[in-house]
Amino acid sequence: MKSGRAERRSPAWLVVLLLLVSVLAWLPGQASAQSRDASVTHLRLDEGDDGVYLTAQVQFELPPLVEDVLEKGIAIYFVAEAELYRERWYWTDRKVGQVTRYMRLAYQPLTRRWRLNVSPVPIVNAGFGVSLNQNFDTLPDALEAIRRVGRLRLGDMSEIGDEATHPVTFRFRLDTSQLPRPFQIGAVGQSDWNISAERSARLPLEKGR
Repeated sequence: MKSGRAERRSPAWLVVLLLLVSVLAWLPGQASAQSRDASVTHLRLDEGDDGVYLTAQVQFELPPLVEDVLEKGIAIYFVAEAELYRERWYWTDRKVGQVTRYMRLAYQPLTRRWRLNVSPVPIVNAGFGVSLNQNFDTLPDALEAIRRVGRLRLGDMSEIGDEATHPVTFRFRLDTSQLPRPFQIGAVGQSDWNISAERSARLPLEKGR
């Protein structure tokens, strides 16, 4: 009797199993084969007329899976952040400057163009607030703009000090927390979505730029 009931239930369990496999195959990152390394290739600290600025260059490539998500109309988000310290021989270095930049990249199907929103505050779907908008004809052009992280304002000279060099830490990452919920679940632990880089260095403060 148990055998007969099990045989009658097996088609339903098979359908559920097939559905589950299909959902997992659809979620991003499940087909990743290798880690996606990113690196910070350049850092520069400049003294401007109205403060101290950090410029960075990041090298990374988008895996095909992430490109496919973009082309389906799902926006992706990047975060760049920097911290600047004043060295103290008698104690740990003191943080004297900090800045974060948020970037949202999305494909516009109607115009077939790529839009990049850049903001000093988190970008939410409810509105882009004070973000700067840029449009690009191709994805490589948009990614090149993201890789060049220019003029991150760390603070005033009066706050930072006029030392010749400053310790700086710069971080860059793809922010999966702002993806739609199903994509967040699929991205956990998957290397296709693990795009991040960090670099610390003692940088000279360049003058007159």
